[in-house]
Amino acid sequence: MAGMRERVEIALAIVLMTALGYLVFPGHTYLQADTQVYVPMLERLWDPAVLQRDFMVERPHMAFTIYDETAVALRRLTGWGFREVLAAQQLVFRALGLLGIFLIANSFGLGRRMSLAATGIFALGATIWGPTVLTIEYEPIPRAFSLPLLLLAVGLEARGWPLAAGAAASIAFLFHGPTTIPYWVCYFGLVLWPAERSVRRHRLLGLVPLLVAAAVLGFLSLLQPGRIHSLPRFERIEPWWEALMRQRTPYIWVSLWFRRWYLHYGILAAAAGAAFWRVRRAAPADLRVLLAGFPIIGLLSLPFSYWLLEISKSTLAPQFQPLRAVLFITATAGLLCSIAGLRAAQNGRRLEGFLWLAVAFAIPTARPIQDIFLPNLRDPAILRQVALVLCLSLGALLAVWGETARRGWRTPVWAGVIVMAFLLYPAVGKVQNYPPLHTAGLDELCRWARASTPVEAVFLFPDAGREFYPGIFRAMALRPVYVDWKSGGQGIYQKDFAVLWRERWQSLMAPRIRPQDPKWYAGRGIDFVAVRNVNRLLHAKPVYENSEYSVYPTR
Repeated sequence: MAGMRERVEIALAIVLMTALGYLVFPGHTYLQADTQVYVPMLERLWDPAVLQRDFMVERPHMAFTIYDETAVALRRLTGWGFREVLAAQQLVFRALGLLGIFLIANSFGLGRRMSLAATGIFALGATIWGPTVLTIEYEPIPRAFSLPLLLLAVGLEARGWPLAAGAAASIAFLFHGPTTIPYWVCYFGLVLWPAERSVRRHRLLGLVPLLVAAAVLGFLSLLQPGRIHSLPRFERIEPWWEALMRQRTPYIWVSLWFRRWYLHYGILAAAAGAAFWRVRRAAPADLRVLLAGFPIIGLLSLPFSYWLLEISKSTLAPQFQPLRAVLFITATAGLLCSIAGLRAAQNGRRLEGFLWLAVAFAIPTARPIQDIFLPNLRDPAILRQVALVLCLSLGALLAVWGETARRGWRTPVWAGVIVMAFLLYPAVGKVQNYPPLHTAGLDELCRWARASTPVEAVFLFPDAGREFYPGIFRAMALRPVYVDWKSGGQGIYQKDFAVLWRERWQSLMAPRIRPQDPKWYAGRGIDFVAVRNVNRLLHAKPVYENSEYSVYPTR
């Protein structure tokens, strides 16, 4: 009975942390970033009649992922829209990822509640400076499904279940292969590591699901439209293309990073190494290899990306973006520091535990780590976050002491520290992970366009500049957009797309002086021009207007 109660407590805690992480902090978004690319492609797969004249949607790159097949199948099965289908998957995969973190922490001998505390700290998420990825993705994109499954695979491997771990990592591979590369590199090293024959045979079981997944993915890719756009391209980046990438996607270029990001990752790598060394003896052998390998691969991704992209000029670099492996530096540092802090506190080393926990609680502040430990005393926002980190670290120490001493108040304090962390980062720390993009006026415009314009009508937002709201319009109104900033990110994958996007952007969006006659746009195949009300076209009558936007027909 006690075992059942413990399992129920673990399940309820993970469900609670998943809900708090989704609804409160770090939160969730839809049509805020990359879903502006994926959702229109999914809508086109669902209904080939929509977005036929949108050049971004004409070049889907989802052949080597089951993201689209899963979303379409679930929509048919449930009758929900893509938003609901993707949100449901996002919640499930986040919960599975937190289960993986719990299994990892528990394998260090922390105990049930302290393992859940480490899980709660990780669930606060982290911003990965440079390649613009996250440990807890806000958007329901392929990487957001793949990474939690990878964390689950590490947890299952820590429990000595290589076949289950291989299955989880292989499903992660099916959703987003590049995300799983660090795991498989470490796992292959684990298989090749000298060991007894029975141990090696046991580890080889973890590779069986990967072979099956690769075969399934290859077969499914043959049945998908747009396969040609998903194939890796072995080309050399031409100077004009490089200039475009540096303008549109500077985050993939190590040479364009701010210097403070190098210091940030150096500190986190050192913290991960020190924490690993402190707790290594408590971890299973397989887990030690994975947790030691992840930050090393993250560090090596910096020179490797520089060589592949900036010296060799290979198109493989922007397609696979090896620089994203720095995520594993941050993720491993946060997890190991929380485990080291909780273990130190359990063993009576409270000062050491406080320092480790301070590092773990500093990571979710969405600032480079040195800003918290070497704060600008004149910046009240930083000082507020420093105070938050210190208070949460002390709260965690109190929870550990209560649990160790078996005080009667230990349960509410333990639960309160976990819950309050999710509430305090946005409320007290003022951590805002993403800006608000959706507005009432934009929603009204989308509804009008979807109901009152032909399905093939092409829109242009000439005053949008680098803002992302045209991508929201494309996905919600299901009307083609002639060119916008967000779609330009696809130019790093396909040269022909980059040529077309550059021509459209430079001719219509880059000039500061815009034509005032709507008829001028008709020659480019544009049917409607939508501008903010402050930029109304002179001597033209809008066909639709609301509190934010005015729309003009070009014919």
